[in-house]
Amino acid sequence: MSLRSLLFVPADRPDRFPKAAASGTDALILDLEDSVAPERKAEGRAAIADWLAQPRAVPAFVRVNPLDSGLTQADLAAILPGKPDGVVLPKAEGAASIRTLLALIGDNAPPILPIATETPAALFQLGSYGDVAPHLAGLTWGAEDLPAAIGAATSREEDGHYTSPYEMVRSLTLFAAHAAGAPAIETVFPGIDAPAALAAYVARARRDGFTGMMAIHPAQVEIINAGFTPTETELAHARAVIDAFAANPGVGALRLDGKMIDRPHLIQAQRILAQARD
Repeated sequence: MSLRSLLFVPADRPDRFPKAAASGTDALILDLEDSVAPERKAEGRAAIADWLAQPRAVPAFVRVNPLDSGLTQADLAAILPGKPDGVVLPKAEGAASIRTLLALIGDNAPPILPIATETPAALFQLGSYGDVAPHLAGLTWGAEDLPAAIGAATSREEDGHYTSPYEMVRSLTLFAAHAAGAPAIETVFPGIDAPAALAAYVARARRDGFTGMMAIHPAQVEIINAGFTPTETELAHARAVIDAFAANPGVGALRLDGKMIDRPHLIQAQRILAQARD
């Protein structure tokens, strides 16, 4: 399953589901958590169950409520009969949270996408996700709940960039995902009417090693998909690197287009072609 873009849709707004599915997103995240008021949770569950019961062309993940909310079991009871393509787990705290969720789901659990940095304790469990790697759809992070949890005024500077503690959190999530062999999914970009800023945000994420990103509006999807799709120039260079090593078996480093390349360049080239195939 390619996950360049995952678009959030509030569960209690089923009128938005078709538009979201038609946006070009690689997957929907039908949200039962933050975007749904407590008194509308039941309505949201029913809307998701109705959507999942229909044939769907776009994979549908469901963000359930946190394990300590007392709502997770009711969420799962409503959505599991429709066989969602994945479950997004907010406020996850490492492999233990994944195992708890798997126990609640039972057999034939769908892939799980943990939001892995929303509590202070969660940061100290990031290295444990490798223990449950076969059950992961990826690993992602968030910078909204964590500042509130520790009493920070904000996670961002005045220019929109993250402050240093949250840059660290982002980096730890990136490396935790790769250590677990799972896709690293960048967190959302809050600006809906800022396409240039979004494109720069996506380019930075891909440069740093993220392979996809969550979206909050259909207008963001095209930019996100484009940003996480290898360009023809990148593909041509990747093929040239692979061909150069194939023509020189046993060589650890060689020259291509006036520059030295070695095995890390070969691994990166193989990864780029794999992304294109996906």
